[in-house]
Amino acid sequence: MKSTVQKQLDHGLRKIYFLFLILLGSPFYTSAQRQGVMNLPRYDHQKIHFGFTLGMNLSDFNINLVPDFRIRDSVYSLESEPIAGLNLGILANLRIGESFDLRFIPSLSFAQRNLNYNFIYSDSLQGMAVKTIESNYLEFPVDLKFKSRRITNYRIYVLAGFKYSIDMISQASVDAKDKDIVKLKRYDYGYEIGLGFDFYMPYFKFSPEIKMYHGLNNMFQQDGKMYSRPIEALFSKVFVLSFMFE
Repeated sequence: MKSTVQKQLDHGLRKIYFLFLILLGSPFYTSAQRQGVMNLPRYDHQKIHFGFTLGMNLSDFNINLVPDFRIRDSVYSLESEPIAGLNLGILANLRIGESFDLRFIPSLSFAQRNLNYNFIYSDSLQGMAVKTIESNYLEFPVDLKFKSRRITNYRIYVLAGFKYSIDMISQASVDAKDKDIVKLKRYDYGYEIGLGFDFYMPYFKFSPEIKMYHGLNNMFQQDGKMYSRPIEALFSKVFVLSFMFE
């Protein structure tokens, strides 16, 4: 049976996919009204394009627990709850071939994750605590974009790349003697993959896109406090729905 957190994650992902499909269908309808009219016919011959991106993220953790955490402490279980956030960025796209682009999108990302602790103190006494972890990331992703052949005013593409992030509000170096906080390291890096569509509108190109990011750096900073002792490692896992305007 799925946990409550897993159900919330599935529900959040379904909403993202549903929104993606709705916004995907809208340009198709516009294109159908103008079938046969080629918008921006020389757009893809330009070497460099610039634009901006707006998006929403669903940030989560992959948690590695210490092997004997139930024996050493009163924590019975620990789960990560994903929370929706916001992404803003600028876009620089370099054409390197008929089917390939190199893309750089420095961004600001507002992310939040909740860690839900369940405690068992005795057979009749239980408790729960939620630790909120907020991050404001400066992100520097570099992606290789593989494009299909353009069909009138749209094309599909896939991408893969590497992202380096800096948490501007990291508490890894905070000496919080009077606070039970879960500290994260300041820097993160990992890989991302995605899928999107380019729609050539009369005056600009519009690209809805969905990506998955998986961190390779253990973000957890051990400090020996109660809420940190059960954790061995935390790895970032993020789904991002973006809308590009070039």
